[in-house]
Amino acid sequence: MLTTIAVILIILWLLGVITSVTIGGFIHILLVVAIIMILVRLIKGEKVL
Repeated sequence: MLTTIAVILIILWLLGVITSVTIGGFIHILLVVAIIMILVRLIKGEKVL
């Protein structure tokens, strides 16, 4: 579940960067949240993808 959310957030961030349509720092906050989710899973020893 967390991996799916993280992947979706990363894709949305990439779309925002590519199209240059960003909503202030919101997209970058989403990216940070996605990276934190992935790191938490790695630290717990769970499979990421």
